Amino acid sequence: MGADCFSVENLFRDGLMPHALLSIDQGTTNTKALLVAEDGRVLAYGSSAVPLDLPRPAWFEQDADVIWASVLDAAAQCLAAAPEADVAGVTVSAQRESVVAWSRSTGRPLSPVIGWQDGRTTEFCARLAAGGAAEEVRARTGLRLDPMFSAPKLRWLVDSADLGHDACLGTVDAYLVHRLTGGAVFATEIGCASRTLLLDIRKGAWSPELLELFGVAPELLPEVRGSADGFGVTAGFGAVPDGVPVRAVLGDSHAALYAQGCHTPGTAKATYGTGSSVMAPADGVDGFSDRLSTTLAWQLTEPVAALEGNILATGAALETTAGLVGADGGESVAALAATVADAGGLVMVPAFAGLAAPHWDRGARGLLLGLARDTSPAHVARAAIDAVAHQVCDVVEVIDEESAPLTELRADGGGSRSELLMQTQADLLGRPVTVAATSELSALGVAQLAWSAGRGDAGPPPAPVARVYEPRLDAARREEARAGWRDAVRRSSGTEARR
Repeated sequence: MGADCFSVENLFRDGLMPHALLSIDQGTTNTKALLVAEDGRVLAYGSSAVPLDLPRPAWFEQDADVIWASVLDAAAQCLAAAPEADVAGVTVSAQRESVVAWSRSTGRPLSPVIGWQDGRTTEFCARLAAGGAAEEVRARTGLRLDPMFSAPKLRWLVDSADLGHDACLGTVDAYLVHRLTGGAVFATEIGCASRTLLLDIRKGAWSPELLELFGVAPELLPEVRGSADGFGVTAGFGAVPDGVPVRAVLGDSHAALYAQGCHTPGTAKATYGTGSSVMAPADGVDGFSDRLSTTLAWQLTEPVAALEGNILATGAALETTAGLVGADGGESVAALAATVADAGGLVMVPAFAGLAAPHWDRGARGLLLGLARDTSPAHVARAAIDAVAHQVCDVVEVIDEESAPLTELRADGGGSRSELLMQTQADLLGRPVTVAATSELSALGVAQLAWSAGRGDAGPPPAPVARVYEPRLDAARREEARAGWRDAVRRSSGTEARR
């Protein structure tokens, strides 16, 4: 660990044991802040929405200044709710593959944030793949050459943004660390770096070969650090006094995996947000999957590897469906779906920006299959719920084949609050779905990792459970539903659409 790391034992000895860590979770649609005590208790909470801009089809952007303002707002709400708390440190979890350019001297953005689900670099990736680059990328990074990951977006910024002489490029975690420390620290966490297509996953360092391939100069990129190696101290961070250590940083999905207690193969979690991350720890970084990503979940003393399937549209599928059926948001879609016994033969494939894992078909198009004269808005809503669960099943089936088979799936995120979605998930998986008692596992997980790093222990037990959903669907009906889904995915594919 670096020199910035703290020791809980020393703090006890010196009589300075802190009250809590302020944990920031910067996600796609909002920023949340939690005050987390060492025993895992959440002492206070704050939240601030972040809008998403869609300037062109398949383009997803956000304003980096608005993101920073949301961090200040959420933190201020949280601290105001517990004014007596002593803030011993700050931790950060962040959306991962999204990128931004900003000024090293001022911290002000030089570009919009290009979101992880953005598809503007699809043709660029296709050209690189046609030139034979896909295998080299996979061999060094464990990832597919896909526009979801950061490097194609970073190249787009190099070509399109007015970067200037003191520009920085990086993922959202690096941007936030730079702003939190008043520009003193320009660093990214190794797990977030492993999602860029630029990190040699075995060496834990930027790959010169991949930097050249994507045309990104190394001096534009942050230093790579371990998850709790220390990220400087706060400076000018709103209600937080200057000099508070930034203890740990994680990608949001990685932090949820940690909080769920998924530290060994055979365990896995699914986070239901705008998109979804289905992630399971893996035995090292060898034997890369062709259908899933190999990533670094976190690094304390040694890096922990994981298999992951990223789904582009889960919560986004419900929000889009809300517009189709006249509902007021994703929760209203779930309520409408619950008014019918099933989807009435309707199947939805929410390929609004193509499909990611395990299909990797950016040419796929959204599809509603099986429309009939008696199809109702409730059937469309139910098909959207089914589509979220089917996409998660697709990833779990690959984990079963390529790693240790799962006996259960641990669920978190906003979508895990839907009883209908969780029951549907258990039915289509044919195994239990265990829902965490709190949906704020990303902020909780990175705080727990910081406390564990200070103590030098193995980490906390799994997050408390709110409910376990047992499958109710018999095997024949489950397979019938899964077969219908697979047929719909085939029909939605870019290859089929061009025939």
